[in-house]
Amino acid sequence: MPFGAYERMLALRYLRARRHRFLPSAIAGLSITGITVGVMALIIVMAVMNGMRAELVGKIIGVNGHFFLQPIDTPMTDYKDVAAKLETIPGVKRAIPMVESPAGISSASQQTGALVRGVSGDDLKRLPGIEGNVRQGTLEGFDASGGLAIGQRMADNLGVRVGDTVSILTAKGAQTPFGVTPRMKAYPVKAIFQFGLSDFDQLFVYMPLDEAQAFFNKTGEVSVIEGFVDNPEAMDDLRMQIEATIERPNIFTDWRQRNKGFFDVLKVESQAIFMILAIIVAVAALLIVQGLILLVKDKTHDIAILRTMGATRGAVLRIFILTGVVIGVIGTALGVGLGVPLALHLDAVRQFLNRVFSLNLFPAQYYFGLSQLPTVVERHEVVMVAFLTIGLSFAATLYPAWRAARLDPVEALRHE
Repeated sequence: MPFGAYERMLALRYLRARRHRFLPSAIAGLSITGITVGVMALIIVMAVMNGMRAELVGKIIGVNGHFFLQPIDTPMTDYKDVAAKLETIPGVKRAIPMVESPAGISSASQQTGALVRGVSGDDLKRLPGIEGNVRQGTLEGFDASGGLAIGQRMADNLGVRVGDTVSILTAKGAQTPFGVTPRMKAYPVKAIFQFGLSDFDQLFVYMPLDEAQAFFNKTGEVSVIEGFVDNPEAMDDLRMQIEATIERPNIFTDWRQRNKGFFDVLKVESQAIFMILAIIVAVAALLIVQGLILLVKDKTHDIAILRTMGATRGAVLRIFILTGVVIGVIGTALGVGLGVPLALHLDAVRQFLNRVFSLNLFPAQYYFGLSQLPTVVERHEVVMVAFLTIGLSFAATLYPAWRAARLDPVEALRHE
């Protein structure tokens, strides 16, 4: 073993309080507490960042799809065949042809901008963001109704409900001898949905595909095909299969490219927060340095006696290294043991604090409409935090242990 029996015995003895063999000394206790708090904070905050990212990715790509095919050179009039081919690719769940165009939407009293999407009723029901999220009205008979499905926040802004009429305005209307004239048409509100992201709830409007093709001068064609896959993180592998299957010129983009700026910000934030919280662990490691230096000072007589009895400098070095590493291991184990369960049940803790102290922690209106505090504990991150902490603890022991090993027993015992 790397440590002898008496080295392990002395190292563990130096950790204990003088009057109680089962309690750590004050200095060791402070060091263990600091490491425990630092590890807990790292695990919990990283779990929250992971949960926020997973929740937002699920909502964003649930609305916008995982990949997008747009035609170039020629209009996409063969969209039914293209969608059928895409759905035969292993890993592709569904492909939905759409007519997509920005437009204005207005009610009797209000008006706002919108992104109008023309989609068939059957495909609309298959959209993850729509499926199960219709709050008012129904999508049954959507194609024949000639109506619209709009977001909850847009409905609130326009002051309309199911059955009310709104008008869609586009600048790309009919071609006349005097140029292109704007086109406006009134539609009844057939359904109101709620994605859970306020920005999307006030932006998207869905209309029947045939009606959108006629309104936006896209007769017999679509402007984009949205695809949904089983594993959004494996888009690089699927992209090659998709491009090999689709034998027509197209522009291929995926959810990472469309939301690159947003997810880059999330990544930078998580890295910055990790670095900031890692400083807590580093401060706890400095407590180990301070504690071991005081311990060396306190045990100068003991070290001198050990040296006169034949203990080598290497043995003294190993004793104090083991003392510091044990502090780091205990603090890390406590931090992981407390941090992981707390991260997994953090929303229950939030609800308890809100109920007992009448607080409003994590209000949904300020956090993308999320009603719960999402957390995802990644095993590799927990392992990384544990190894980082133990590594810092080991590094913190080197200087005090070196000082103890360099102690001259003659000088230490001169004034005894």
